[in-house]
Amino acid sequence: MNARRDKLSQSLEDYLEAVYLIEKEKRVVRVKDISSFLKVKKPSVVSALKALEARGLVNHEKYGYVELTPAGKREARRIYRVHRTLKEFLVKVLGVEEAVAEEDACAIEHYLHQDTFDRLVKFLEFIETCPEDVPFWLRSFHYYAERGIRPPECGRGKRNSVQED
Repeated sequence: MNARRDKLSQSLEDYLEAVYLIEKEKRVVRVKDISSFLKVKKPSVVSALKALEARGLVNHEKYGYVELTPAGKREARRIYRVHRTLKEFLVKVLGVEEAVAEEDACAIEHYLHQDTFDRLVKFLEFIETCPEDVPFWLRSFHYYAERGIRPPECGRGKRNSVQED
């Protein structure tokens, strides 16, 4: 696991990711942009930026623009990649609605172990490179998730899942 990640709080990761996303869209980032993006007050943004600046992840002069340092950009890309991958998994594999997947990905991204993330990436790569457009087992799962019953082609199958008592 990345040592810097252990030192950043969930909140600081959110700020770093926000700066990255705003910068991608607008090229310049201001405190008010971050405040609006994260729906927080400007003094909270300034406080977070000071903490990120102390860690060498952003540059920010009072009343000036906010810029990611090279280290900040690497970390923000990593955070965003985890977020994007989680959202993709939730939408494409589990069939979660996009808005819910976005919210859940934002919450989960801060707690996912690197080994789990690496495995998730491999799983998505496997599905995407499968010769079938959508693998049979995934189509069957979506059918089951939507209707609460197995598709006819699955038969009854075994029940090895955890059940409530």
